[in-house]
Amino acid sequence: MSMNREARAQYLIKKLGTLYPNPEPPLLHDDPFTLLVSVLLSAQTTDARVNIVTPALFKKAHSPQKMAKLSVEEILSFIKTCGLAPTKAKNIKKLSQILVEKHHGKVPKSFEALEALPGVGHKTASVVMSQAFGVPSFPVDTHIHRLAKRWKLTQGKNVKQTEEDLKKIFPVETWNKIHLQIIFYGREHCSARGCDGTRCMICSYFNQH
Repeated sequence: MSMNREARAQYLIKKLGTLYPNPEPPLLHDDPFTLLVSVLLSAQTTDARVNIVTPALFKKAHSPQKMAKLSVEEILSFIKTCGLAPTKAKNIKKLSQILVEKHHGKVPKSFEALEALPGVGHKTASVVMSQAFGVPSFPVDTHIHRLAKRWKLTQGKNVKQTEEDLKKIFPVETWNKIHLQIIFYGREHCSARGCDGTRCMICSYFNQH
């Protein structure tokens, strides 16, 4: 008899906890604002690429107040190698202005307020709530969505359904750590091309149980 979802989740908590006991957020940042901008930039762009472009951008404008004073063209000049750069430059300027005007220059600590910002979707808001403020969140990106389906933790047709399913089977106190651990494992051991669902240690274990 194959393992149920809860048993698989418990196995993952132990296994990934051994492999990645203290996972650090992969995007370089110093505070909630620089994290917010970095996560926004990471859409359709690798974290490695974002980490290459953000140091110079943040040296120029490290706060919403300073970022809001830059022109869209100036912001774009720093991030032009990121995917969807023109749209992202406009959104970064706009959200910086909104943070100054509506939130006293601070990143708000609520999903509703974050998701109201230009270019900030639920996944971006979840990363900020989790990594900047420590609020239990389960950001689901394409890596997590793919692995959750591969590991039979969900039949989710989209990331929203996958997030709901994962929140049900993983204890809330594990969410902030486990989502990072799954991302790291997917990159290192169970990539879309590197594993066909049978090769890596976790896939092979689940296939045997």
